[in-house]
Amino acid sequence: MTSTIPVADTRTAQGPGPRAVLLDLDGTLVDTEGIWWAAEAEVFADLGHALDDVHRSVVVGGPMARSVGHLMEVTGTTATLAELTVAINSRFEQLIVRGAPLMPGARRLLTELSAHGVPTALVSASHRTTIDAMLRSLGREHFHFTLSGDEVTRTKPHPEPYLTAAARLGFDPAECVVIEDTHTGVASAEAAGCVVVAVPSLVPIEPAPRRTVVTSLEDLSIPFLRSLNTRIH
Repeated sequence: MTSTIPVADTRTAQGPGPRAVLLDLDGTLVDTEGIWWAAEAEVFADLGHALDDVHRSVVVGGPMARSVGHLMEVTGTTATLAELTVAINSRFEQLIVRGAPLMPGARRLLTELSAHGVPTALVSASHRTTIDAMLRSLGREHFHFTLSGDEVTRTKPHPEPYLTAAARLGFDPAECVVIEDTHTGVASAEAAGCVVVAVPSLVPIEPAPRRTVVTSLEDLSIPFLRSLNTRIH
């Protein structure tokens, strides 16, 4: 069910609610998965390799090393991982300058969380320069801090990103709700001990203990997040 509750009205909702909300970026708040794929396809095309769309669901939402490693394997390119990583990030930043649309409900949800004083953090596997580029349209003011993939030792699906974010906010991971769109991100959050709300992008995600699945960020509101304490165990 899509939430149509105005921000001001949600203040009357009952329940303790999450202590903090940790949000993924690519495919969750910003519709960038297609732009990443375009950047990867263009870089590999420059090297004489046409990427089949069948690989798109494999690389979506994963860390750069895993995604590029898979594409190196299927294409047989002689370019190195380091060379491809630099080239793809550079191409993505060129493409993102044209703008990336926010996912439906993203701005309203962030505004609602801010209005209620819910601590939030952006936790992404993307590099710092990429995050900073997207924050220009997303709004840095909505987050207490942002954490990039190159600012942790081990990125998603390892739990370190969400353990780090929860610790920086001063909360137990079990008190935090994570909003993710991929299996990789969900695995990271669940390994950290967080409650998870999955908003699947390209690949379906099934409900599980301490995990609920919605079709859009438009389904999320303060009352919904407060209900997770009793609905997810």
